Amino acid sequence: MNTSTSTKTLIGLLVAGCVGLVIFLFVHVSDDPRRPISIGTAKAAACTAGERCLPDVTYVDTNGVAYTRKDLLGKVVVVNFWATWCKPCLKEIPDFSHVYERTRAQGVIFLGILTSDTPDEDTLLNFQSDHEMTYPVIRANSDILVSYNYPESLPTTIVFDRGGKEVFNRVGAVSDKALSDLINPLIAQPR
Repeated sequence: MNTSTSTKTLIGLLVAGCVGLVIFLFVHVSDDPRRPISIGTAKAAACTAGERCLPDVTYVDTNGVAYTRKDLLGKVVVVNFWATWCKPCLKEIPDFSHVYERTRAQGVIFLGILTSDTPDEDTLLNFQSDHEMTYPVIRANSDILVSYNYPESLPTTIVFDRGGKEVFNRVGAVSDKALSDLINPLIAQPR
């Protein structure tokens, strides 16, 4: 292979890599949290092979309540990876609590997965109280982190419909309105 061909190949690979990175960033990072999100109200079908499904792990909240995949099927599940030091997380916690309070009687469950820090029980309880955090908090463990491919950016929010199928995945804060706009059609889906 001559130098000209290998240089052209290297440039082609670099251009392809840059295009891939731009597409990734556009799809995963550029979502405007204020942009309306729409989900149809068709019946939630069971999650099938090849789809992103609610992982089969047990989530145990800080009060000792366990949530299994079996317990969560038939519910709209909002999984949010967060940390106490994360400023965008702090911004969305009150919105998440408001939406949770409005929707939990309609079969919506929020699971706040605490990751990247490990406050003691009293510190975490005070944090939850100070930030009006009303939804269950789960300390991340290796099973949960592996099941979600170790979310690297915080906050990361993933929503599953009543059939356990992933319908939303966003890095960055999500507002009350955007979350409500997403969840309301999912609540309307027949079980």
